[in-house]
Amino acid sequence: MREACLLRFRPIMMTTFAAIMGALPIAVGAGAGAELRQPLGIAVVGGLCLSQLLTLFISPVIYIYLDRVDRMLKRRLEPQLEEVSEEHPRPEVVAAE
Repeated sequence: MREACLLRFRPIMMTTFAAIMGALPIAVGAGAGAELRQPLGIAVVGGLCLSQLLTLFISPVIYIYLDRVDRMLKRRLEPQLEEVSEEHPRPEVVAAE
């Protein structure tokens, strides 16, 4: 998980900052009609910042917890899987010569 985060950090940051810099003039704009466009710019910049936080902090935590749950379920189901494999042995495959 750590290696994946280090690998993907830079592209995620570059993409988000490019989008924020593109929407920033709308959010802080002045001039004719700026009062109509400014709420849209603020919403876009705020949404990008929030999604950035979710992407960098919340998503990896969710994946770590899901991995823990998966490992726990595998440990609990492992004795049941061994019982099933003992009841129905797999036929051995012999390669043709």
